[in-house]
Amino acid sequence: MQTNAAISSGQYSNQHYFWRGAVACLPLCIAVIPWGILAGSFAIEAGLTPVEAQAMSAILFAGSAQLVAVGMFKTGVGLATMLLTTFFITSRHFLYSVSMRSKISPLPLRWRLGLGFWLTDELFAICGSQSKEEFNSWYALGVGTVFYLVWNATTVLGIVAGSYLPSLNEMGLDFAVAATFIAIVVPTIKSVATLATVISSLFLSVLFAYWEIESGLIIASVSGMIIGYLCDTVCAKQGR
Repeated sequence: MQTNAAISSGQYSNQHYFWRGAVACLPLCIAVIPWGILAGSFAIEAGLTPVEAQAMSAILFAGSAQLVAVGMFKTGVGLATMLLTTFFITSRHFLYSVSMRSKISPLPLRWRLGLGFWLTDELFAICGSQSKEEFNSWYALGVGTVFYLVWNATTVLGIVAGSYLPSLNEMGLDFAVAATFIAIVVPTIKSVATLATVISSLFLSVLFAYWEIESGLIIASVSGMIIGYLCDTVCAKQGR
């Protein structure tokens, strides 16, 4: 198995790094297949044409934002509300980009634009923990390219299935959304502060959902970050 040291040493070709990244992404690609099928079928059910449904995956390329936007489109929500909601849902990518800025900013413009578009939860889960020395742009490109192709391919399956199997979204495929994020988050829990953030966000999101509080997910997320920051500050003072 290739180590981070091997990735950073430059001893392999660019193609080798690309395919290593592609292989590293496969487990998450498999986990997201039901999610992509759901995105395609849900778009058809909401009244979008097959071309429009596929364009969402090809251009927007944001699973959770796609599902929410399609649901809001189906219920006739206004464009301003849809854009604002999508902005909050995808705002975590701003944090991803800030975290990876030192690794990507030295790259040429074409690389920054490409990896910026490729920067999904999955790419961040695989490459976000790498140091500046360990990070390899071709490795990240392999991760992003394969995930993009799988996402769009499964969207096609969802579009076809949605045309022949009505109410496909009632078959429990939406659990893939939760399963994917669990697979992404759990390996990153390596400190007390991160654990506190995850547990508090989870508890508050469930509590706010039970109380039917609007924007409860956003409140829970912000609260979790604050709790994690405070916990990290306390741990740092105690030398932990």
